[in-house]
Amino acid sequence: MAKLSISPARWTAFEVLRRVDAGSFSSTLLAAAEPKLEPADRALCHELVLGVLRSQLNLDKRIEYLSDRKIESLDLSVLIALRLGLYQLRFLTRVPASAAVNESVQLVQAARLSSARAFVNAVLRRATREPDYDPVVTASDVVSKIAIATSHPPWLINRWINAFGLEEAQAFAKANNETPPVAFRLVRSRTNEDELLARVRATGIELEKSQIADGAWRVARSTAVLRVLANEGLVYFQDEASQLVAELVEAQPHNTVLDLCAAPGGKATLIANRMPDSFVIAGDVSARRLATVEAAVANQQLKNVSLMVVDGSQSLPFEPGCFDRILVDAPCSGTGTLRHNPEIRWRLSEKDIPRLAAQQSVLMRNAVGVLKRGGRLIYSTCSVEREENEEVILEFLNRNKTMRQLPLKPGSGLTTAAGALRTWPHRDGTDAFFVAAFEKRRG
Repeated sequence: MAKLSISPARWTAFEVLRRVDAGSFSSTLLAAAEPKLEPADRALCHELVLGVLRSQLNLDKRIEYLSDRKIESLDLSVLIALRLGLYQLRFLTRVPASAAVNESVQLVQAARLSSARAFVNAVLRRATREPDYDPVVTASDVVSKIAIATSHPPWLINRWINAFGLEEAQAFAKANNETPPVAFRLVRSRTNEDELLARVRATGIELEKSQIADGAWRVARSTAVLRVLANEGLVYFQDEASQLVAELVEAQPHNTVLDLCAAPGGKATLIANRMPDSFVIAGDVSARRLATVEAAVANQQLKNVSLMVVDGSQSLPFEPGCFDRILVDAPCSGTGTLRHNPEIRWRLSEKDIPRLAAQQSVLMRNAVGVLKRGGRLIYSTCSVEREENEEVILEFLNRNKTMRQLPLKPGSGLTTAAGALRTWPHRDGTDAFFVAAFEKRRG
C-alpha cells in the first residue's frame, strides 16, 4: 500500500538508482522504464535519476552533515531515499518541500525499512531548516572544492588539473553536470532530407545544425515526433562527436571497411549509410552487444553491413592487408561521456586507466596487419585521459614504422598540437572524444 502512495516518477527513480548501484546503466534502465510512465512522470524520473548521479558527492557531504553519520554506515535504500529527497530540496525549486520529504519517507517504508522512517524524516526536515549549508566551504584545498562543487571523485579532478590546467579541468567538470542537447542524424538512404526536416520543424521543434559533424542536428530535448522517426528508422540518435568519428573514416566507393569495436552500431551504420557502395564489417567481441548493431542495421534497412564476432585482442581472422579502412573506436574509461553516463565517475578507479590503455594498444597493433598499403586507420576514444589517447598513439607510431599520422581538420579549432582532434562538452557542446588518423605507407 505504501508503494501505491508514492508517485510513479519517484518510485521508478528509486528502483533505477538501486539497480545502478548494483552495476546497471542508467540510460538502459531509463529507456526501459519510459513506456510505463506518463510524460510528466517520465521527465521527473529522468531528472531525479541523472540529477542524483551527477550530484552524488555533493549530496553525500550534505547528508553526512545533516545526519551526523558517515555515508558508509547507511543502508543503501535509506541512502538513495535521502539523496532523492535532498536533491529535490536543493536543486528542484518547483517541487514542494513537503512532497520531497514525505515521499522519501514512504520510499524507505516501501523498501521494508520502516525503522528508518523517523531518521529520513529528521534528516530532510533539518535540511529544510538549514537551506544555506554548502559542503564546499568545508573543503581544505582547491581539488576538494572543485570535487565537491561539481561532484566528481577528487582523483579525477586532480588528474584533469595536471593534464589540462585548472581552468580547463574546472570548466570540463562543470559541463559534465549539464543536460546535453539531443543530437541525431537523418538516415539518408531512407530519407528525403528536406521533407523530413520540414516535418520535424512543423511540430515547433527548433533544430540547430551541428558545427562539428556534417549532417548532424541537435535539439534541446527529445520529443515524441523524433522518437517515432527513430522507431521508423528515419533518424538515429547519436552524439555529434561520435558522428564526426565515422565521418573521419572517409570511406570511399567500393571500400572494404572494418569497424573493430562496433557496438552499439552508430558509427558502423553511419559509414554504411553515407557510402552505400562500400562494404562494412561490424565486429565486436560480444555477441550480446553485437545484437544491438544488428537491430540498428535492420532498423535503417542497410544492405552493406556484415556482422561478425571478433576478438580484437587476438590475431584477427582476416587476410593480411584486406581492408581499405579500419576504425578502432576502442573500449575506454568513458570520461568524455559523463553528461550522458554520470555513474561512470563513481565506478572508475585510477588503476583502470593504464589497464585500458594496454588493451587499446593491443587493438591497434592487431588492426595494422589487416590494413592495406595506402589504407586509413582511425583511432578514437570517448575518454579525455592522455594515457588512453596521446600515449597510445605515440607508442603505436614508435612500434609501427609503416604508419604515418595524418592531420585532421586543420584550422577547425578542434585539433591538438600533434594533429589529432579533441572535442569538449564545455567548448563544443558534444561528448569529449579523441580522434587520430593514420595511413599505411605504400612503400
